[in-house]
Amino acid sequence: METPSAACCRRRRQLQPPSLLFLCLLLSALCLRPGLGVNTVNTVYGDTIILPCRIEVPDDLMFGKWKYEIANKAPVFIAFRSATKKNVQYDNVPEYKDRLSLSENYTLSINNARIGDERRFVCMLVTEDNVFEEPTIVKLFKQPSQPEIVNRAKFLETEQLKTLGECITKDGYPEGNIMWYKNGIVLQPVEGTVVITERTNVDKASELFTVISSLDYMPTKEDTNAQFICTVTYFGPTGQETIRSESVVFDIHYPTEKVKIQVLSQKNTIKEGDNVTLECSGNGNPPPQEFLFYIPGEPEPIRSPSLYVLADVRRNATGEYRCSLTDESLTDSTIITVHYLDLSLTPSGEVTKRIGEALLVTCTISSSRNATVFWSKDNTRMRTSPSFSSLQYQDAGNYICETTLQEVEGLKKRQTLTLIVEGKPQIKMSKKTSTDGSFKLISCNVEGFPKPAVQWISSGSIINKAKETRYINGRFSSRIRIAPEENVTLTCMAENTLERTMTSLNVSAISIPEYDEPDDRSDDNRGKINDQTKLIVGIVVGLLLAALVAGVVYWLYMKKSKDVNGESEKEAAQNSQTLLRAASKHVDKDLGNIEENKKLEENNHKLEA
Repeated sequence: METPSAACCRRRRQLQPPSLLFLCLLLSALCLRPGLGVNTVNTVYGDTIILPCRIEVPDDLMFGKWKYEIANKAPVFIAFRSATKKNVQYDNVPEYKDRLSLSENYTLSINNARIGDERRFVCMLVTEDNVFEEPTIVKLFKQPSQPEIVNRAKFLETEQLKTLGECITKDGYPEGNIMWYKNGIVLQPVEGTVVITERTNVDKASELFTVISSLDYMPTKEDTNAQFICTVTYFGPTGQETIRSESVVFDIHYPTEKVKIQVLSQKNTIKEGDNVTLECSGNGNPPPQEFLFYIPGEPEPIRSPSLYVLADVRRNATGEYRCSLTDESLTDSTIITVHYLDLSLTPSGEVTKRIGEALLVTCTISSSRNATVFWSKDNTRMRTSPSFSSLQYQDAGNYICETTLQEVEGLKKRQTLTLIVEGKPQIKMSKKTSTDGSFKLISCNVEGFPKPAVQWISSGSIINKAKETRYINGRFSSRIRIAPEENVTLTCMAENTLERTMTSLNVSAISIPEYDEPDDRSDDNRGKINDQTKLIVGIVVGLLLAALVAGVVYWLYMKKSKDVNGESEKEAAQNSQTLLRAASKHVDKDLGNIEENKKLEENNHKLEA
């Protein structure tokens, strides 16, 4: 390369007019001087280049000039300023037209810096006897655009080397350097796995660089969700700088290595009647779209998308369910248990029985697990299951047998037995005088179902002033108050759909107090009267036997007594007769009472007939 001094000497030889001979001699002297130090000005592309003339201005200065030098070419003068006339002239250089400004201290300004301005500029100060030159090197810098990953692959596949994308950065100067990163780690070229190719384009008009780097990459399954970026490193006025691109995540395709079948349900257990959704999935990307489902009871597998619905499952659906890829290469299975609960109540519904009858009630449970059974009657929990050997009115009611599987949500069963206990009317009557003696309370205690209707009758007339107690467990009482002036007979008549029954009770006048004297004509009361009769007869017979034994003993005693006179024997005989008469009177009295009771009973039977 021709040095500035050599170029200066060459130019001196080319100066031909005589008027410039002196100047040429001065220039030749300068050309023979050794090279001076070089200054550098760093400027950003598009800014104004400031080139100070670093030469002390001599007192005898004639003029100053600026030029730029090109290797192997003659220098080009671009600006001139006279020290005496103070005028400025700019050479006709097209690329610097209207861009130059030369100040009084000979500082040259070049606006709108371009890449072509990166060259060697020389400041020249000329006196009558000397020429002074000071070169300055201009360096231009342009920050490139933010790198961008373009032409990105829609997806990458494992085991395949494929172009991931291109990183491009535009309009930089000087040329930048691009690097690729995965998850923050720089990617280095690896044969067959990581291939990086870079190219540079130069804009003819602006002379700025566009750098493009292409990355071919073979991913693995672990690259799923990996973040890829690229950076450009360039030199600016202050040193090295780096700009990074936006991160990009690529869809990595890889084959399915495992399938899985599961039951989609919000519940932990399955019961009869539920809908069961089976999901079969594969761990590949993209996931398989079709599977084969193996359903118990089906002779062939069913081809279906990832979801398969079993509607209204029954207990026979319990078993092993499998799914596989369509080529049957991978399979998975799961066990489904369909829980069930059966309840059978015998008898059930509405059942009508007669009082005193027996009734066997059974509640049978069949379930997939141990079930708990509860009994309730009229909404009240029972401690034991019902058992009826002899039905009573209080046994009637609504019985519910209920069972549940506690581990299976919503699985419960129940059946109802409505038990009706019917019976003919039964009557017991009682009478009682009030404490103040102003009236007598006559009660007719009635049992029966359906509830009997009660009527009171006295001397052939119906009494409508009766009051009834609550009807509970087939029992209630009908009561009247009376104050008879003479003895009366009251009849209580009870009737339901099964039978009509009536009973009479003799009531004394109000002046004769009576307390709790039942005169019931029921079968139970008749039995009690017969028992009382038997008791009285037994007592009388016992007294007679005792008197007889006492007489015999006394007779034997008197016979053995030799010294007892005839009068004593006569007196003893009289005493024996007296005892016999007393016993006989007691017997007659008791038998009279029994006969009177029998007559009253016969009268009542006639009245009922």
